Amino acid sequence: MAQKGSMLIDYSLEKSFELFEPGPVLLLTTKQGEKSNVMTLSWHALIDFTPIIAVVLSNGDYSFNTLRKTKECVLAIPNAELMQTAVSIGNCSGRETDKFATFNLTAAKSQRVKPPLIAEALYNVECAVIDVSLADRYGMFVLEGLKAWENEKIADRRTFHAHGNGIFTLDGEEINLKNLMTKWPQFV
Repeated sequence: MAQKGSMLIDYSLEKSFELFEPGPVLLLTTKQGEKSNVMTLSWHALIDFTPIIAVVLSNGDYSFNTLRKTKECVLAIPNAELMQTAVSIGNCSGRETDKFATFNLTAAKSQRVKPPLIAEALYNVECAVIDVSLADRYGMFVLEGLKAWENEKIADRRTFHAHGNGIFTLDGEEINLKNLMTKWPQFV
């Protein structure tokens, strides 16, 4: 129903999460013993600039218990060329599938954590879990970035963003407005 005298109309509350979703899709790697795994992740939020990052995993995800137990992971940011791979990774479980082998991903050695970097990703951030107090109730883990990596050889720098239900947005034109960022010069 439209508000009287307005162009605003009701929007589905059940679909409203799609409006908040568009951070870049991530690939999260874990390692327990000799077994490495990778999962697709789109529910995350930057908490501060250090970086402290909140991620949400379902307790049914194979990576959930590994992350809870080992308290470390890598967040890899794939580019547009890995979009279909990332979706396919999200459609199978590490319980039955060696995702690195199945999807031809190169596991590169991390410096500060045991889970591997993904060599094909634009960026990798090695992380330690610093808070699990919301994991049981909401599936939320709070991570602290320990070491970051960039793959400078990847020409296509575009990332992609999930909007839910199989809909994605690909990054477009970059617009530089640094000259307007006068309140926080230390971050420009």
